[in-house]
Amino acid sequence: MSGLTFVDVCSGAGGLALGLEQAGFEPRLLLDNDELAVSTLRANRPHWNVLHSDLMDFDPTEHPESLDVDLLSAGLPRVKSSATVGRADSGVEERLLTATVYLVHAIRPRAVLIENVPGLAHSDAYHQFRDFARAELAHLGYEFNWFVVNAVDFGVPQNRKQGVLVAIERQWAAAFRPQAPTGRQPTTVGAVLGPSMASRGWADAGRWAAQADRPAPTLVGGSKNRGGADLGPTGAKNTWATMGVNGHTVADEVPDAGFVWDPELGREHMVKITTEQAALLQGFPTTWAISGRKTARYRQIGHATPPPVGRALGQAVSAALI
Repeated sequence: MSGLTFVDVCSGAGGLALGLEQAGFEPRLLLDNDELAVSTLRANRPHWNVLHSDLMDFDPTEHPESLDVDLLSAGLPRVKSSATVGRADSGVEERLLTATVYLVHAIRPRAVLIENVPGLAHSDAYHQFRDFARAELAHLGYEFNWFVVNAVDFGVPQNRKQGVLVAIERQWAAAFRPQAPTGRQPTTVGAVLGPSMASRGWADAGRWAAQADRPAPTLVGGSKNRGGADLGPTGAKNTWATMGVNGHTVADEVPDAGFVWDPELGREHMVKITTEQAALLQGFPTTWAISGRKTARYRQIGHATPPPVGRALGQAVSAALI
């Protein structure tokens, strides 16, 4: 254990916080405004200090345990449109990015970790946020690293790119290096979900797993304003279909012994994944329970940072700080 401490905001289902814990960090405070996400965190880690609050209302001075930690981390809700970044009316996601940077003034962590869309790291559309972050933090003594990670490079059976900002106080900044990919062959959907697909006696589970021989497309949680859970936009659904998976819905249970799998007969003869299987595709351990009904559980899972990515990022920050 490194003995390093962190505060995590917009914690969601806890993917980033869990990964940081696996990297040796100890949470001082976690914060989220979603009641079910808070329930998920408290159910899995009763000893964690979890605050049910909106980030925009959070005052660190009222929570002294959040001050002077080693790391401030934030796996923030995805900004909706690169075209809206920097506008006064651009939406809550952009305001949360800004609010996280302002928190640094009060908390004064040794390092800051913000994770969001890939474009955050390099796209011209997000240059205003990068300029803002640099203006706010450089005079406090932080140096910056902007880069993109793909979850599939860290053992997660999913192509999921994330833009990352790591800002570290100058005296430790030179030691920071982004974690290198594992170098292993990508983990496939079939390898991860095959055993659970066979758990109710479905005889074709092995044949299906052999066809599902690639990583999943990015899982998308969607907004609370959407209807039921599905596996993402049209392109993602088409990719799922090549693996014999119906991406238009999420199942309550895995197939039973009587299920006939024949994708040529249409969607109803394709398998559907469950929320528990979606969590496996995000790299959550089987012991991590997600609170709520099916759609709410899937939304939390789809929004989460895969814990193996959180662990890799945490290990890189830890190596610079200790």
